[in-house]
Amino acid sequence: MEHFVVSARKYRPLTFETVVGQGNIGVTLKNAIKREQLAHAYLFCGPRGVGKTTCARIFAKTINCLNPSTDMEPCGECESCRSFAENRSYSIHELDAASNNSVDDIRLLNEKVRVPPQIGKYSVYIIDEVHMLSASAFNAFLKTLEEPPAHAIFILATTEKHKIIPTILSRCQIYDFSRISVPDIAKHLQEIAAKEGVQAESAALNVIAQKADGAMRDALSIYDQVVAFCGNTITYFGVIENLNVLDYEYYFKLTEHFLEHRFADTLLIFDEVLVKGFDAQYFIAGLSNHFRDLMVCKDPRTLSLLEVGDVIAERYKNQAVQASSEFLLEALQLTNACEMNYKSSGNPRLLIELTLVRLSNIGAEKKNDDSEVEEEEAPAKIVETTEENASGAIVSAKVSKMVNESVQPAIPAVPKSFSLKEAMAKQSVIEEKIVEQPQESRPFTQEQLVAIWNELVLHVANKPRLANALRNAAPLLKDTAVISFSVMNKNQQEWMQKNMAEEILNFLSKALHNDSLQLEVTVEEELQPDSETQLYMPTEKLRFLVEKYPQVQELKKKLQLDVK
Repeated sequence: MEHFVVSARKYRPLTFETVVGQGNIGVTLKNAIKREQLAHAYLFCGPRGVGKTTCARIFAKTINCLNPSTDMEPCGECESCRSFAENRSYSIHELDAASNNSVDDIRLLNEKVRVPPQIGKYSVYIIDEVHMLSASAFNAFLKTLEEPPAHAIFILATTEKHKIIPTILSRCQIYDFSRISVPDIAKHLQEIAAKEGVQAESAALNVIAQKADGAMRDALSIYDQVVAFCGNTITYFGVIENLNVLDYEYYFKLTEHFLEHRFADTLLIFDEVLVKGFDAQYFIAGLSNHFRDLMVCKDPRTLSLLEVGDVIAERYKNQAVQASSEFLLEALQLTNACEMNYKSSGNPRLLIELTLVRLSNIGAEKKNDDSEVEEEEAPAKIVETTEENASGAIVSAKVSKMVNESVQPAIPAVPKSFSLKEAMAKQSVIEEKIVEQPQESRPFTQEQLVAIWNELVLHVANKPRLANALRNAAPLLKDTAVISFSVMNKNQQEWMQKNMAEEILNFLSKALHNDSLQLEVTVEEELQPDSETQLYMPTEKLRFLVEKYPQVQELKKKLQLDVK
C-alpha cells in the first residue's frame, strides 16, 4: 500500500510564486535578497495556516541557493537546495519554541549561532511559535538577537504577536500575514483537485474555503476529509453532509416565506433544521449572514464582499432584487437582537420562533393598509400625535383616512412633534372634506398588555437605554385605552415623552389593534418622608416603610422578622 501524504505537506509551496494570498510579502523578501539588504532578524506574524513558516523556509532556502533565478527564486537543484529538501542541511535550522522554551534551550541556540554555515552564505534559524518562550528565555535571547554574527539570520514566526515583549519586536523587521480570501482558497483547491484527478463542484470547494476561515492548511485538511467521504467526485451536497454545514437552500426558502408573510412555513423549516441536529444559535447566526449577503448585493460596489461561488452569487443577486432595503435592515435588527438575547433566554427556541414570526410580518400591515386604500380610492392618511408635558404625560394616536383626494387639495405633511392646538387647527381646515372611518378599538386585558410589552422590549433591544427603561417599567391598564408605566426620575420621563413616546405608542397600537390608546408616563415616588417628619428609631423607619409599601409587612410576617 502506497504511503499517503496529506495535501498540506504534499502541496506545500516551494517558491514565493506558489504561496497563495501573500504576494506582497513575497515581492518584498525577493527584493531584499536581490538588493542584498538582508536584516539579521525577521518576525512573521499572522493567523494559523496562512504561510508564515512556509515563507520562512523559502526565504532561508533562497538566500543560501547557489544558483537563484533572475527573479530570486530558489533553483531547487543545487547542493544547498537538495540538502534542505532532504532534511540534512546544516545551514538552516528549525526550532519549535513551544517545546524548547527554557533558558537552557536558548543558551544552546546561542552556542550554535557561532558556528558558520557549511554550504551557502548564511546560517538561518527559524523559531516557530516564538511567543511560547518564557520571560527568562526572551531575556537570554536579547543580546544574540541584537548583535548576531554576520552569517546568522533569525526568522521568528508567531500567531500571537501581542505576547512578544517589546524589546524583541524592536529588534526585528515585522511582516504581518493576512487571512487568505475565500476565492483564492477555492481556486487553489481546484488546482489541487485537477492534479489529483478529482472532479469537484465550485460550490463545494467554496463551502470548504469558507469553513477554513482564511487558513490554507485548514482548507487542505478539510479537502482530504471530504475526498475520503466523497471519493473522486466532490459535490456540494456531499460536502455539507460531511461537514454538517447548513445548506444555503434553507435560507433562500426562509427569505421567500418572509417576503410572502408565510410564518407557518418558516416555523416548519426551523423545526426541520433542529431535527437534523443543527444548533439553533448557529441557525440564527447563519440567517443574519444571509441577510447581510443580500444587503451587499444591493450595490454593485459592494459585490466584492460576497464570498460565495458564482452559482450561489447569482441566486443572491436575484433574491436581493425581491427584498427591499427596508426589509433587510429591519430583518438584520431582529436577528441581531435575537442573537444577543439567545444565551440569556429561558426558552431559546421560542425566542427564535418569535423572531421568525416577526420577520414574516415585516411589511404585512403596510401591505394591508395599501390594499384598503386602493379599494376606497383614498391613498392618503393622516396620523395625529398628541403630547402633553404635564406630570403623567398623555400621548395618543389617531388615524383618519381621506376618501376623495381629487376633490380636495393635498394635505401638508404633519411634523413628528407638534401640539394639540396646532393639530386641531389643521384638522378644522379640512374637516369638511374628510370622512373619518371608525377607529379600531379592540379591547384587551392586562395579561395581553404584559405579553405585548415584553415583545416591545425585544423590539427595541438595539436601543439599550430605552430597552432597560421599558424592562424595569411595569405597564398597567388603568382604563380601556389608557396604559400607565413609571420611570425612575424626571429626566427619564422628559426624555421618554420627547423622543420615545410616539414609537412606543405606535408599536402598542398595532400589536393590540387599538387606535385609541393613550400613554401615561409617570415618575416613581421617591422613598422620602415628609420634610417635617424625622425618622430616628428603627421602629419608626419600619412603620414608614409599611405605610409606603404594604408588601414589606407581608415579607416581615413570612420571614418572621423583627426589629431590634
